[in-house]
Amino acid sequence: MKLPNIEAQIKNRVIEMAWEDRTPFEAIEAQFGLSEKQVIALMRQQMKPSSFKMWRKRVTGRQTKHLRKRTFISGRFRSQNQNN
Repeated sequence: MKLPNIEAQIKNRVIEMAWEDRTPFEAIEAQFGLSEKQVIALMRQQMKPSSFKMWRKRVTGRQTKHLRKRTFISGRFRSQNQNN
């Protein structure tokens, strides 16, 4: 998958948000314009294979990574670095 040109600082922030269990992919898309597939491709590109496999195993099916699957609406902690 072709990824857009992204500054190193933004890449680091996207990776940090992707690692966070409670940051949904929709928040990453709203803030940086990267779809879930693009985030996965970025993670695959930037991480060691073993780390990527561990991350994918952890986030696959995780309800908190998808807004539609969440059982709670709001009131949870949000990073100050997150725009939305």
